[in-house]
Order: sequence, then structure tokens, then C-alpha cells
Amino acid sequence: MIDCRAELERWELTEPFATARDSITHIPVLRAELDDGRGGRGHAEAAGVDYDGETPETMALQIAALGRHLPADLTGERLLQLLPAGGARNALDCALWDLRAKQTGVPAWRQAGLAPLRPVTTVFTIGLGDADDTRRKARAAAYPILKLKVDAARHVDVVRIVREEQPRARLIVDANQAWSRPLLERLLPQLASLGVELIEQPVPRGADAELEGLRSPLPLAADESCTDRASLAALVGRYQYVNIKLDKCGGLTEALAMVAEARRLDLGLMVGNMCGTSLAMAPAFLVAQACTYVDLDGPLLQRLDREPPIRFAAGVMSPPEPGLWG
Repeated sequence: MIDCRAELERWELTEPFATARDSITHIPVLRAELDDGRGGRGHAEAAGVDYDGETPETMALQIAALGRHLPADLTGERLLQLLPAGGARNALDCALWDLRAKQTGVPAWRQAGLAPLRPVTTVFTIGLGDADDTRRKARAAAYPILKLKVDAARHVDVVRIVREEQPRARLIVDANQAWSRPLLERLLPQLASLGVELIEQPVPRGADAELEGLRSPLPLAADESCTDRASLAALVGRYQYVNIKLDKCGGLTEALAMVAEARRLDLGLMVGNMCGTSLAMAPAFLVAQACTYVDLDGPLLQRLDREPPIRFAAGVMSPPEPGLWG
């Protein structure tokens, strides 16, 4: 049997982080540990999907409902049947990948059939704020690619300020469902002229049909509208990219399957995060190997991190060390 434990944690951000949905100062997470009783321990972390009502407490209840002891031969495919997509399954699935790597000495990337991990460049996210706050953050954000949080009132001006402060940076805009199609159509020419290269989730989840027939000069990426494999087919023709997040899809097992399905549907790939420490980013790093856009900057927004942390150098992420995960 595998002994299963879950622990609630809170990680403080370097400063308040605002999006079109809310503003936060801490990241509450669930850390899961799987112990085989013979010296093998697997760890993982999940923040859950807050806009779907998930919290570390609700995730812990889902895990507790499975029982304290899990079968020794548990697989990721079996977890897909035991739990729905979401943070609880993500925590257990990624902890299981880590446990199997510790038990066998075969790293998770090799078990996943991937090539040796290579460094990737992550975006750095600038949260919503007033003009002075945005300028201050942009001036300090010396990263090659920046993601700008916007809403229905603060959008082009935000991009213009960041472009003034970081003229060479590549720019992504994330509306977090705050726009309508008419607003999107009005903003597209201005955003294109400012060098924006991707727009994330402009319209609300469930209103994606509004994007039918849109002739956009910029590609659109589905975030909240992209959950697991079952969500992908409906995104074709409306979005050009999908943002895969382990908390949304329920772990690395499903995320890798999503990569294959998105490729089959000719959808571009992005990997993102719901914030968290390097422990949450480590399994997503495997997904990042297949992605055009990587958004795994969670640890850069926090005061503290795990040991050993993932190393970041001017936005370039090194592969996670085995002592962290996998």
C-alpha cells in the first residue's frame, strides 16, 4: 500500500497580484506526499482552480475520501477514473510520478518518453495596477517575454506603458475573460501595432462561440475555456493556442495526453500555472518541452521557494533537480 498525506500551506507573494478577477497577497496550496513504506516518497503541490471554487481544503477532502492508504500498483490512468480534473488529482498524480521516479531511479521525463530536458524561457507576468504601478513594475521587469494582465477598462494603456519601458520585450496580453467580441475587435489593431503577439482568453468561458468567424491579426489562446482533453475539440476554429495547466486538467498524466490531442487538432501549445512554488512548476516543466509559450513564473512572484528551487536566470528556467521532483 501507499500511505497518502496532504498538508495545507500558504506562500507569501512579493507584492499584491491583481488580475481581472481578483487581487491576492498569498498563494494557498496543498502539498501531497505518497510514501511506499520502503523509503520511497513522492511529493507534489497543487493550488487548485480558484475560479471554480477549489481551495486546498476542498482538495484535501477529495483526497481524504480515497482513504489514507492507496494501492501499491496505483497508476496515473487509474487516477483519471478515481478523481475528476482539478487540483486534488493534480497533487496525487504528480506525487505518483515523483514516487515512481524515486522507486525506480528512472527520471519522470524518461518515464514519459521525452528527450532529456532542456532549459526553457518563461514569461514574467505583470499584474494589474494603476499607471504608476504598471510603469514601476515594467521598469523592473527585465525579461525577454512579458505577460500583461488587463481588464475591460485597463488594456491598451497598460501595453503602451510596458512597451515604453521595455521596448525590446515580447508581449502577451491576458484578459482573463474580461472582454467581449466588440471590445476585442476594437482593440486588436492597437494591440498589434504595439507588438503584442498573443491574447489569452479574451471572452468569458462559455461564450467562446462569439469568436466564430473572427479575422484576428493576432492569435488567441484559450485558458479558462481549456480544461482537459474533452474541452479541446470545441476550441478549434475559435482559438489558435491552448493553455495547459496541471491544476485545471488534473495532473501530468492528462497534460501529456492533452499535448498529443492538441497536436492532432493542430492547436498551438502553451503551458501555464495557477501560481505556486518550484514544486508545482517542476512537472509542468515536462509539458513545457513541447510548448511555444511557457508561463511558469510562479516562484518569481513569491518571497520564498522550495529547496532545491528551480533556477531562473533572466527568464530562462533550468530543469528541476531530482531532489525537488521527478
